[in-house]
Amino acid sequence: NMSIDVNAKYAASHEYARLEGGIVVVGISDHAQAELGDIVFVELPAVGKTIAAGKTFGTVESVKAASDLYMPVSGAIVAVNDGLEGDPALVNREPSAGGWMLKVQPSNLAEMDALMSAADYAKTVGEA
Repeated sequence: NMSIDVNAKYAASHEYARLEGGIVVVGISDHAQAELGDIVFVELPAVGKTIAAGKTFGTVESVKAASDLYMPVSGAIVAVNDGLEGDPALVNREPSAGGWMLKVQPSNLAEMDALMSAADYAKTVGEA
């Protein structure tokens, strides 16, 4: 049974965006990590880079496949999770907690409104 973070909004491409004190924390959903299987590598952008919503910010590689990661909101990368370099399986173990990927200073918070609520996302992945 998937765990869906009710405090986050979700993109159709399975990234989450969770607002924490003006900063948006980005990662992939529990559903996405389960579909991918054992994650062996996560490629993330450099801090300071500005990336638009819908654009690729990195790649996640599992034993099964490599998948592009997409920005749920536009903004500047203020932090990346360096822990994923040494322990990419953190994304499998705790996708919405220790396995976060980016912290973003959003350039337009209204973009959050275009994302799915946790309840709507749960429906799309058949978990509602």
